[in-house]
Amino acid sequence: MRKLIAAALASAALPVALAAGPAAAEVVHIGAPSSAISSAVYVSADHDILYVSGITPPQTNPDAPAGTLAEFGDTKTQTIGILKRIEGILKDQGLTMGDVVMMRVYLVGDPDKGGKMDFAGMMEGYKMFFGTPEQPNKPARVTMQVASLVAPKMLAEIEVQAAKKK
Repeated sequence: MRKLIAAALASAALPVALAAGPAAAEVVHIGAPSSAISSAVYVSADHDILYVSGITPPQTNPDAPAGTLAEFGDTKTQTIGILKRIEGILKDQGLTMGDVVMMRVYLVGDPDKGGKMDFAGMMEGYKMFFGTPEQPNKPARVTMQVASLVAPKMLAEIEVQAAKKK
């Protein structure tokens, strides 16, 4: 039985290895050019991967009462603040936003949007960093609504993985 499983795995891996071909030494973003994200991102084994923990927004208004929406801003403002923080973390490691290959976005329902996540606001901030003429790369991404984050009125948290050739 083990030999059968090993043979099946070996034959299944062969087409994948052959399909990788010249992309084996690259990062390849797969998807429609008009899409805001990549459908998939292929990263070859000759890359280092940096995992950035979930980053929350900076306080944008220190004079606002703690635990209020005014303390952190709306979803767009929070997204921009988070992505700037991530950009700084990447820079400290010799990476750029163009090296981001995977992103997970956690959004809390916005009370001003009837408790629904403000996907449009997140996208406005996101598009300032990805798919621009200056930085055309787009990561694979998942966006989900969660019940809450670590502090009241935080509406967004983002984690990323970035890859850079060794």
